[in-house]
Amino acid sequence: MNDSIYKRIEQNPRFQELVAKRERFAWTLSAIMLGLYVAFILLIAFEPQLLGTRISADSPITWGIPMGIGLILSAFVLTGIYVQRANGEFDNLNQAILDEVQK
Repeated sequence: MNDSIYKRIEQNPRFQELVAKRERFAWTLSAIMLGLYVAFILLIAFEPQLLGTRISADSPITWGIPMGIGLILSAFVLTGIYVQRANGEFDNLNQAILDEVQK
């Protein structure tokens, strides 16, 4: 692509909408992940006995293990949510912008 196409893309209101939507969505997911990590760290700091409590009396597994695994899995889930929206709505908007600009 040449410079004039890049300029038309940057000036396109749909491109600016795409950038704003994508940025807002990414920041929202990042804030959710950060909130989960902070909550986990605060739980470790202020309620460590909860994480050290066994799930049942005869179980060697404590509540900290499933909570930690859940935290890690939440990162994968949030990434999947982003990828699904990026491959759907964001890619469609991107293609519409390219089609419009290349006319």
